[in-house]
Amino acid sequence: MSKVGKLPVAIPAGVTINTDNGVISVKGPKGELKQNYHQEIEIKVEGTNVVLTTKDSSKQTNAYHGLYRSLISNMVKGVTDGFSKTMVINGVGYRAEVKGKELVMNLGYSSDYIAIIPEGLTVTTTPDGKVTVAGIDKQLVGEFCSQIRKLRKPEPYKGKGIRYEDEVIRRKVGKTGVK
Repeated sequence: MSKVGKLPVAIPAGVTINTDNGVISVKGPKGELKQNYHQEIEIKVEGTNVVLTTKDSSKQTNAYHGLYRSLISNMVKGVTDGFSKTMVINGVGYRAEVKGKELVMNLGYSSDYIAIIPEGLTVTTTPDGKVTVAGIDKQLVGEFCSQIRKLRKPEPYKGKGIRYEDEVIRRKVGKTGVK
């Protein structure tokens, strides 16, 4: 059995969990999330906890055991609290703004980058170069932030680029000239 999979997932008040035909759905105050799961894993709602059990003890089933426990835990947290990531844009003239369902970014290239904001996410920007992405699906929030960061990765010499707020970029010393 998986060490992570053995732990029960607590269900807070106001959250309902249903399983049918290989699909688990979690409904809460912020919305509803659905996830398919393999039939080797058995998901039971017992009181205020969700308990996952395996039908056999193969290596792949144990991996699924821990995976689905983590996914269900993230779904429960998402529909109650939600997830958010903050990114910082550093650089002269670098900026971002939200226009309708688009995130328009000027990142030092000849033209602006326009990122379509996926359904279910909210993006806010501040004048000091911070972009906050929030939503109930942890996977969607992380994927969108990753795509934004790929547009201009932070570089170690001047610190320009897009980075996560809690990310630390090790700075390097540039060339010193000929001696």
